[in-house]
Amino acid sequence: MRFSFRLLLIGSVAACAPMLPEPPLPSMPTGPQPSATQPASPTPPPATPAPQTPPLTAYDQQGFDGWKQGFLARKGGARQAAYARELEGLTPDATVIRLDRNQPEFSRPAGAYIQNAVTPVRIAQARQRIDRVPWPVVQRFGVPSEILVGVWAQESAFGQVQGNYDVIRSLATLAYDGRRRDWAETQLKHALDIVIEGKRTREGLKGSWAGAMGQTQFMPDNYLRLGIDQDGDGKVDIWGNDGDALASAANLLAQAGWKRGQGWGYEVVLPAGFNYAEAEGPKHDWAYWSARGVRLAQGGTPNGAEAQEQATILLPQGANGPAFLALPNHYVIRAYNNSVSYALAIGLTADGIMGKPGLSKAWPNDPAMTRDQRIGAQTALTRLGYDTQGVDGVIGSNTRAALRRWQLANNRTADGYLTAPLADELIRKAN
Repeated sequence: MRFSFRLLLIGSVAACAPMLPEPPLPSMPTGPQPSATQPASPTPPPATPAPQTPPLTAYDQQGFDGWKQGFLARKGGARQAAYARELEGLTPDATVIRLDRNQPEFSRPAGAYIQNAVTPVRIAQARQRIDRVPWPVVQRFGVPSEILVGVWAQESAFGQVQGNYDVIRSLATLAYDGRRRDWAETQLKHALDIVIEGKRTREGLKGSWAGAMGQTQFMPDNYLRLGIDQDGDGKVDIWGNDGDALASAANLLAQAGWKRGQGWGYEVVLPAGFNYAEAEGPKHDWAYWSARGVRLAQGGTPNGAEAQEQATILLPQGANGPAFLALPNHYVIRAYNNSVSYALAIGLTADGIMGKPGLSKAWPNDPAMTRDQRIGAQTALTRLGYDTQGVDGVIGSNTRAALRRWQLANNRTADGYLTAPLADELIRKAN
């Protein structure tokens, strides 16, 4: 997922499934679970289907139809007629647009997201499933079982909540909306190819609101490029076959650069007087960070290979929250979903499966920000001369970097962490 290959990967799956509800701990079957294209929750209520789109105005539908004709001209090529047949009668889904604006990885405080994702129940469920990762997959790709099961847990609650949205309709809606048009149109083309080439029926092409599919929530391009037929039955079934889904996830992470024999990172303790402006900045080896008083929260040191790697300090909830030393594999996990909160949830779940201690520092209880506050803060920072590289309500690395520059200029702790009160302050100053 990058350009070079890694950038392509990140762009492809930056919109994975939203945070999933945690099912109760079920009894485990002795063999693979039955194949299903319509996943069911283990107990009521069932997985929520895509809500019905409110009635569209004639203007909305006319605009959508105009976009569709443009898409067919831009992307159709020799398959234009086949694409047109699949898109015939399609309407945009207003729910998809709403959800795209409020992804929990970017809108909720990191602690709230991670504490909901990494729980004793979820870790117990993951431990029960660790043997479901085929050992040849681990040997071939070098990605530990614990990481793969962590992805499986986070993406679909172990295949139980895969999403019931029409992938083609969702991607068409995202393309029409225009926030990520080029990306969404490319994904839509690949989704249409999956159906036209007979790799999956249109009725079976279900997924999240963002178009991510199956037990490990692959975007269509990655399904076509990186999907693995682990059981050798001639098809890549990431919806109903655990082995295919997990092997495909391992292939994605391996292609994104997973380093064998290394972890994702560590919780660290920062010394008094630490220069918070160095967080999420240039990467350095362990000798550099150790010389500045950084130590591992549980004692010890990184292993030999990890100590030589270039790593950065992450402060996902600012100076008052836990701090982490992020190794290269942390960023490989973000090939799945380019969110700090998401990657930490996967890493901490894997740590829990291995029996490592929990975090030594508690997460602050910060309230979530409204979309207006997030957009207002980005607009304000840009007006004040600290460009956030776009105003979209998603508080990502560009916004954090801009905020850090503002904090430095205004003698604040430069941790790059935006809170609701700080957003309100920035909005007042800019107006």
